[in-house]
Amino acid sequence: MVNTEASAVVSRDTFMQTVLGWGEERSLTVAIADIDEFMPVNQNYGHETGDKVIALVQKTLEASLPTGCLVTRWGGDEFAAALPGFSPEEALIVLEEIRQHLAKKHDLGLVSLPIRLSIGIASLPQHVSDPSQLLQAADEALLRAKREGRGRASIYVEDKMVLKSNYYPKAQLARLSTLSERLGKTEAALLREALADLLDKYRDSL
Repeated sequence: MVNTEASAVVSRDTFMQTVLGWGEERSLTVAIADIDEFMPVNQNYGHETGDKVIALVQKTLEASLPTGCLVTRWGGDEFAAALPGFSPEEALIVLEEIRQHLAKKHDLGLVSLPIRLSIGIASLPQHVSDPSQLLQAADEALLRAKREGRGRASIYVEDKMVLKSNYYPKAQLARLSTLSERLGKTEAALLREALADLLDKYRDSL
C-alpha cells in the first residue's frame, strides 16, 4: 500500500494556506484523523511509545496517500490530509485502506499494538461552498465517527449534523470560540476533550 512517490508533509500553516488556495480552483477533499485512545498508550507504555505511534501514523499517511496530497500534524494526536481532485467516496477508499493497515499490530519496541484511527472526511463542492469551511466540516464528520463507535471513517452529512446552538447558550458559544482561537484547536476538538473527561469521571457508573 506504499506509493513509490510519497505525499508531502507540511506545517499546519502551510497546509491551511494551501487548502484555501486549492479550494478556489479545484475540487478538494480534506480529512482529519484522530488516534483513538492515545492517552492510555502514553499512560501505560510511556511517552516514548506514544511518540513512536505518532511517528508511525505520520509516516504511513505520507507514504500511502497518493502523490500530490498533503499531510500535516494537526495538533496533539490528530493529523489532517488534503486530497485534491478526490471525491469523498474516492478519499474514503484510500483512507479506509490506511486505517485498516494501522489497525493491525505494529512493533513499537517494548510492545506491539494496533493503532486505531477515527477519520472525518469533507469535500468541496459536495459539502461546503467555501474552502475555509472544509476543515470544520471534516471535524464535524470526525466527531460523528467518534460518536458512532470510533475506529472508522465518516463522510460529512449535513442533514445529520446538529447545531451546537441547539444545546448551548450564545454566551458559552462565544467563550468556546475564544478558547478555540487561543489554543489553536477546533471547537469540536475541545468538545471531544470535555466529553472524554466527563465519561472518565463517571466511568464506574457506565
